[in-house]
Amino acid sequence: MSLTDKAIGQIRELIRTGALPPGSKLPPEPELAGQLGLSRNLAREAVKALAVARVLEVRRGDGTYVTSLQPSLLLEGLGGAVELLQSDSGALLDLMEVRRLLEPLATALAATRITEEGLAEVKRHLDAMRDARDDVERLNSHDAAFHRAVVSATGNESLLTLLEGISGRTIRARIWRGLVDDQAAGRTLAEHEAIYTALCARDSPLSQAAALLHVSNTEQWLRQHLRSAAPEGDGIRTPGHDIGRTVS
Repeated sequence: MSLTDKAIGQIRELIRTGALPPGSKLPPEPELAGQLGLSRNLAREAVKALAVARVLEVRRGDGTYVTSLQPSLLLEGLGGAVELLQSDSGALLDLMEVRRLLEPLATALAATRITEEGLAEVKRHLDAMRDARDDVERLNSHDAAFHRAVVSATGNESLLTLLEGISGRTIRARIWRGLVDDQAAGRTLAEHEAIYTALCARDSPLSQAAALLHVSNTEQWLRQHLRSAAPEGDGIRTPGHDIGRTVS
């Protein structure tokens, strides 16, 4: 479990015990960090993650408040994986699997059709990702736009619509990865740079391989995170296995 996960757990425990009841305002960041024995950076990341999960609500110019979510949602025992607060883990993993099957092939096709203008659009979002590496939500916004620009270069609107739908339903999981894995931004940037380089070379097999590596790494991280965070008895699918396998 990462330090951010532990910090999130501490804040959720305050909510569970009623020390921070629904509707209450969190103490200022320095006070919260001191109360929990955390660094201010860890406290900030934990609050950000819980805000993404809609456990906390950040009101600009006012402060951060505990929402009125049902206790069963606040106490979800899956390490705070954001997507699982709202949907079934098996469905999320299904979507990640479909993305792995389709997006590398779309990227390979894009390498044979992409224009100079298309490459410039891909690079624009790659540059924006570099600038936003310390802002998880902004980085993920440009991450999604990067992939949209790549698939758009295929000229296949049906493929674009299909992959856009999948991407939109997995974005919270990708934001979560950026919040709990402090190495994720660097790896993500390197993987996107490899995709861009292959596209510039109009190298279809290399583009497919670079995209497959990137999507597979994201999927594998999610599977491992859910498996390690799931309480005993929950069924989390792993590659080659059906949902329902007992995970300890």
